[in-house]
Amino acid sequence: QVQLVESGGGLVEAGDSLNLSCAASGLTFSRYTMGWFRQSPGKQRELVAGITYGGGTYYLDSVKGRFTISRDDAKNTGNLQMDSLKPEDTAVYYCAASDYRWGPHGPYNYWGQGTQVTVSS
Repeated sequence: QVQLVESGGGLVEAGDSLNLSCAASGLTFSRYTMGWFRQSPGKQRELVAGITYGGGTYYLDSVKGRFTISRDDAKNTGNLQMDSLKPEDTAVYYCAASDYRWGPHGPYNYWGQGTQVTVSS
């Protein structure tokens, strides 16, 4: 059974940092692209950052220079370091894994349950 479990969300002030973690089990993590998505009320879910099994990365324009995605295949974990947080980053953040072989924009096979990030102004 595949599981993705996020942790690290919380309530912070604008300008603060958070580090989200995703622990994967039940799959050969190194063979999957990992993505971090977010969704806030009334908005569509969006891909915030992705990292392929080859290490290539993608970032949503609004988070470039502030967020850093990484992975540790030996530990089956992924991370999203979020710095200089803004109120508009407030959302539920989800990690997901994809076996799509051509980048982070393909369909995702597995999803975590999400973790809430709230940034106050």
